Amino acid sequence: MFNRTKRVPVCNAEDAAAYADTQRQSGKLIVFTNGCFDLIHPGHLEILERAREMGDCLFVGVNSDDSVARLKGPTRPVQSLECRTAILSSLRSVDCVIPFSEDTPLKLIEKILPDILVKGGDYTTGQVVGGEVVTANGGRVEIVPLLEGHSTTAIIRKI
Repeated sequence: MFNRTKRVPVCNAEDAAAYADTQRQSGKLIVFTNGCFDLIHPGHLEILERAREMGDCLFVGVNSDDSVARLKGPTRPVQSLECRTAILSSLRSVDCVIPFSEDTPLKLIEKILPDILVKGGDYTTGQVVGGEVVTANGGRVEIVPLLEGHSTTAIIRKI
């Protein structure tokens, strides 16, 4: 089903922070992005690949099922956290996957302290949760333009 030899760690926040510290001590640039990643589509892949190109290690926070339901409504997510993390951890652009149960990844960002925080073009720099934490730590926030015509909501409508 998945290339198990490629799968990267699915970690809790503490293990992800320790992994980030190890990578940082090796001189690597840490990039972080997050999302629900329900029904992964080319727009998701574009953001993940562009984020990975900005640094050496890409850490991806993924909302838990309960968190997605609170944010998107009771019919979401379509795919379970287990499915979403399996797909994300199999992507070549991703180095670490971290599920989180809060509505925002702020606590996770505070633990990992990435050098670069990336979000899609439906956000502005000032709207990115954790942006102030990253910039106060000497990092930066980057916005990746959305890939037109691709959204989970549109896929669900079509189905």
